Amino acid sequence: MKTIKSLTMRLSVLGLLLCGITSQLFAQGDPASRPSPAATASGKVGDANVTIQYSSPSVKGRTVWGELVPYGKPWRAGANEATVFETDQALNVEGQTLPAGKYSLFAVPGENEWSVIFNSETGQWGSKRSGEANFDPAKNVVTATVKPQQSPTMNERLVYEINDSGFVLKWENVEVPVSLSAAD
Repeated sequence: MKTIKSLTMRLSVLGLLLCGITSQLFAQGDPASRPSPAATASGKVGDANVTIQYSSPSVKGRTVWGELVPYGKPWRAGANEATVFETDQALNVEGQTLPAGKYSLFAVPGENEWSVIFNSETGQWGSKRSGEANFDPAKNVVTATVKPQQSPTMNERLVYEINDSGFVLKWENVEVPVSLSAAD
């Protein structure tokens, strides 16, 4: 009798442990519970409706530029899934035409210059297991060169802001403005 009671008790504990582990695994996939929560920036550039969907990592005392996000290497421009840029009308991006549509947004940060990449593949995780950005360069639609600026304030979380002249990526002590205008 004691053996059956002991076995029942062990199976109950094991069942509770498995339930706890399973719920933790499912919670990791829940965007609301991630350390870098999902965020959306939306606004108008001329008559175009523009939306940027991204995950917003925190600085957490780290040096972001040149360390956490290395210079000279493609980056997913956020965390988790690749950042998505969407416009309902064609736009000029730093003078280059971007057709209406949905794009993954990547960047190659540099101390004095950045490349901002609009890639036609969407829906992928932002980086490969190796740590490289997860995009096919053959699907790049527009690559624009922009100049980063010193931010007047510290931005703990990565944020995108859309204004009538384009959008700005802000994180840590850097702001990266990207000019957008109505396509001709």
